[in-house]
Amino acid sequence: MPAPELDTEQWFNSPGPVTLQSLRGRVVVIEAFQMLCPGCVRHGLPLAQRVRAAFPQDQVAVLGLHTVFEHHAAMTPVSLEAFLHEYRISFPVGVDRPGDGPLPRTMEAYGMRGTPSLLLIGKDGELRAHHFGEVSELRLGAEIAALMAEGAPAAAGDLPEGSGAAGGCGPAGCTV
Repeated sequence: MPAPELDTEQWFNSPGPVTLQSLRGRVVVIEAFQMLCPGCVRHGLPLAQRVRAAFPQDQVAVLGLHTVFEHHAAMTPVSLEAFLHEYRISFPVGVDRPGDGPLPRTMEAYGMRGTPSLLLIGKDGELRAHHFGEVSELRLGAEIAALMAEGAPAAAGDLPEGSGAAGGCGPAGCTV
């Protein structure tokens, strides 16, 4: 499914609005969170920070989406700005636009069940994964690596002639 565009009312850590269209060609990781959500603070946001540090920013974009569906009075943009500073969140963070019902617009468009939620969008702009709750670092790293490799030349094509499967390698190993 094509990833719905983010419907935000404000951005932090960015000179202007960020669009998924502007990130086409890169894998996009979106960490949807609330600053008063314990799982977001303990797991979701630190994981997003580690992803940003581990992968080249020209290939993988990490975004935060502050998607408030409870405690509205406590989670104002002023509070969020202080939170991002104190927790040293340096990647761009958009504030999800309130919806007509209880859920913010982007949260509703993606069918999120709550926070933390992590979305993976391929280089082609398609939604490839939607995780709710704690996500295994190993699993996430593998998913991101697989999305990064899409459309890249096959590794076997880069091997010298006579190596690889044509050089005597099979499922059990390689022969001399």
